[in-house]
Amino acid sequence: MRASLVASIVAAFAGIQHAIATPIPGNTLVGAGANALAIRYVPASVDWNAVDWNAVNWNAVNWNTVFSIQQEQPTQAPAAQVAAAAVPIPVPVPSVISPNLTPSTGFYDTLSNPSPAPAPIASAVPEYTFAPEPAPYSSASPEPIQPSTPSGSLLWGLTYSPYNDDGSCPDVGTVASQLQKVAGVTSNIRLYSTDCSQLSSAMQAISDNNLPLNIHAGIWLSEGGARMQSDLEAFVTAAKMYDSSLIKGVSVGNEDITKGMSESTLIGYINQVRARLQAEGMGHIPVYTTEQDAKFTKGMADASDLVQVNVYSIFDNIFSSVDSSVKSVIQRVDAVKANVAGGKQVRIGESGWSSSGNTGPCPLSLANELAFAQKFKCAATAAGYEYFYFEAKDALWKQGADASEKSFGIFNSGYSAKFDFGLLNSC
Repeated sequence: MRASLVASIVAAFAGIQHAIATPIPGNTLVGAGANALAIRYVPASVDWNAVDWNAVNWNAVNWNTVFSIQQEQPTQAPAAQVAAAAVPIPVPVPSVISPNLTPSTGFYDTLSNPSPAPAPIASAVPEYTFAPEPAPYSSASPEPIQPSTPSGSLLWGLTYSPYNDDGSCPDVGTVASQLQKVAGVTSNIRLYSTDCSQLSSAMQAISDNNLPLNIHAGIWLSEGGARMQSDLEAFVTAAKMYDSSLIKGVSVGNEDITKGMSESTLIGYINQVRARLQAEGMGHIPVYTTEQDAKFTKGMADASDLVQVNVYSIFDNIFSSVDSSVKSVIQRVDAVKANVAGGKQVRIGESGWSSSGNTGPCPLSLANELAFAQKFKCAATAAGYEYFYFEAKDALWKQGADASEKSFGIFNSGYSAKFDFGLLNSC
């Protein structure tokens, strides 16, 4: 048991040893263990006016140490001393510590016979909540920390490529397992093709497991007309086999103008797909193409039911901040809406940030990937744009590609979250 309030507080936090000059009888302090300090009673004899509050170095105070009380039985004080003591009081802690704190603006105390009591504060000071005791030590290995479970759709849409890490095709069970995780993040997935039976597998997984996912399908054009026809046939077959209402749209191609296709050839494919879907009774499914914003033309917009553009700032030649990179994306989409779309809906087909590799001045890291995802989601939502964030999992199947191209996923290749998705839950 310590002899004075001064000695007790000095043991708990630095810089306050000269703050209080009035000793308090030892029977007002009950100690239990090396780190324990409990102020049970404050007698009326304490002269609070003698405290030099300005001498206290409040920045050096470790409040958690001062007010952490180990739950041990205190030593019983003699009955006579207890009878003579003042009424027990709570010891509140101000929420903000000012270097110029005074009794009238900071601490307050309830004393049986104050001499004198400090003036009441203007606003109530919240009571300090004591931290719970730590759990008993266990030699067992701790459970790994899991990201918080998100509630509802955190992202409007997410691009999804189902391929195994070696480039092979996954079975429907694997697709179902992946989409169950994806469904915790978004309500919309974008596919690029129908190869590997990915459209039919996704539709089956969604139907069998009652997953709250919409599919925005894709037909691949980059390998020519034969591949386009093969994808179209697979699309029609899957749509007939399952509920075609799961399909909310189909993109005919992805960045094929950038890859060298002529505008007239691309528009011909768009019209061919639309005509086939109308003939199959699926004219309700929107048909469009997806292209980089700088390559999207008014002719392509006229041929499409909506304008879907891929926009990245991660490849810019100048970087100042993630905020600026997000603003750049939205400004470029705004320009497409104003100058190209002709009043049609504009949707962002891809945007994202890689967690590793090198694309130029933009710093690629997991922290910046998270920062971009957070800020992009908020900015796109505020601007009224639907979007597909790129992408679901890291694309290790892109063998020979730069690390940056493989590291856009919000999941790693094993479908573990790369960061806490709960951090995407607010703007």
